[in-house]
Amino acid sequence: MSTPNVSIRRAAFSDLDALTALFDAYRVFYEKESDSEGARRFLADRLQKNDSVVFLAFDKDGEPLGFTQLYPLFSSVRMRSIWLLNDLYVAHEARRKGVGHALMTRAQKFAAETGAAGLELATAKDNRPAKSVYHDLGWELDTQFDHYSFTV
Repeated sequence: MSTPNVSIRRAAFSDLDALTALFDAYRVFYEKESDSEGARRFLADRLQKNDSVVFLAFDKDGEPLGFTQLYPLFSSVRMRSIWLLNDLYVAHEARRKGVGHALMTRAQKFAAETGAAGLELATAKDNRPAKSVYHDLGWELDTQFDHYSFTV
């Protein structure tokens, strides 16, 4: 899928305002209350500590369209790093225009550039639009392992 009017770059601290607005909208999408200040603090902490990698998508006029956030993990069995693609969000007005596809492609390229064994993600069972992008890009549904979570 071609996205000639979309550019992707790794987010820097100078992108915090644009990223905060997108991140807050992302959280609202997942039925959390809007908390711009909390989102800003969380993202500033991630960027300052360099403990996540965020890619931002922009249109030809420099308007932010979406982002993806990756967290480093390690696979003991493979003895290599992997990246958790934890967040992917495209602004409502930019959906179905290849932005999510472009962000995912950039994340895949980044994983290869860093020598990682791969990327992992989780999504809602009914998130058909996202799943179609993942399948288009060669992602495979894990049917071998059950994933569990524990909330503190």
